[in-house]
Amino acid sequence: MATAAFGDSEKLAKVRAAVGADYTPDDDEPYMSERQLNYFRMLLLEWKRSIHTAAETTLQSLQDGPLREADLNDRASSESDWGIELRTRDRQRKLIAKIDAALRRIDGGEYGYCEVTGDPIGIKRLIARPVATMTVEAQEAHERREKISRDD
Repeated sequence: MATAAFGDSEKLAKVRAAVGADYTPDDDEPYMSERQLNYFRMLLLEWKRSIHTAAETTLQSLQDGPLREADLNDRASSESDWGIELRTRDRQRKLIAKIDAALRRIDGGEYGYCEVTGDPIGIKRLIARPVATMTVEAQEAHERREKISRDD
């Protein structure tokens, strides 16, 4: 994990320099310009780094302090808390896979475009959810189809 994070840190520093500190994409500039792509690359790399940092903290806590509460209620509460923490880390592991996929789409020139329709996803949606792969409309249609198939 540390090796990947180090390589990402170098990329992040370069991307930050290319983007600029106060830059935020808007609809008045060409869609998915190099600067916009670098902005989203920066968001994704920062998000990934924060997830790695949280995971390392959790791992360190697990290694440092085995549960030794004398009171059974305290121990049960601690075990429950660790279970929640581990489930959170598992969800974040899956999120890292989505972040990596988004970074590959940036490198491949497909980022920002709906995988279903090919239409632009939109700057505001990508700022809110940088790993989005569909427009709001396509996502809603997808979720409706999923709900219908679950109900059958």
